[in-house]
Amino acid sequence: MENKNLIKLVFTGLLAALVCVSTAVLVVPLPTGGFANLGDCFVIIAGYMLGPVYGALAAGIGAGLSDLFLGYGIYAPATFVIKAIMAIVVFFITKAARKKSFALQITLAIVAAVAAEIVMIGGYFVFEVCLYGAPGALADVLGNAVQGVFGCVTSVIVYTVLERTKLFNQANKLTGVSY
Repeated sequence: MENKNLIKLVFTGLLAALVCVSTAVLVVPLPTGGFANLGDCFVIIAGYMLGPVYGALAAGIGAGLSDLFLGYGIYAPATFVIKAIMAIVVFFITKAARKKSFALQITLAIVAAVAAEIVMIGGYFVFEVCLYGAPGALADVLGNAVQGVFGCVTSVIVYTVLERTKLFNQANKLTGVSY
C-alpha cells in the first residue's frame, strides 16, 4: 500500500510539473488578450489518469504555480480551484467509459474535455466579475474560449494516443486508481 501511495505522489508531481511547464513555457499569445497553452491538455489528462483527488491536486498545483511564475499571482487561488474542478469533472465523466469500447471512450473523452473547458470559462468569468466587474470579465471570455478549444483538441489527441498505447492501463495498475 505504501508503494502505491508513493507512486501516486510521483505521478501527481509529474503531472503537476507538466501542467506548470506546459502552461508557462508553451505559450501562444492571443489577439484577444491572454494566451493559449498546452496546460489544459495536461489538466484534463491528470483527471483521466489520476482520479479525482490526485488529478485535482496535480491540475490545481501545476496551474496555480504557473500563474505565480508568470506574474499572475492574484489568479493563482482561483486557478487552483478551477483547474482542480476541471480534473474532477473529467474523471467522473470518463469513469463510465473505462473498459468499454474505444469509440465510447473517445466520445466521453470529448464530452469530458468540453465540460471541463466550460468549467474553466465559467470559473474565470465568475472570478473576473469579482475583480473587474461584468464588462471586464466579458472581455476575457473569447480568449478563454479559444484556450478551451485548444485544450479540448490537444487533450483528446493525447488521450487517444495514451489509450491506444495502453499507458492509462499501466498507470492505473501502478497507482491503484480504479474506475
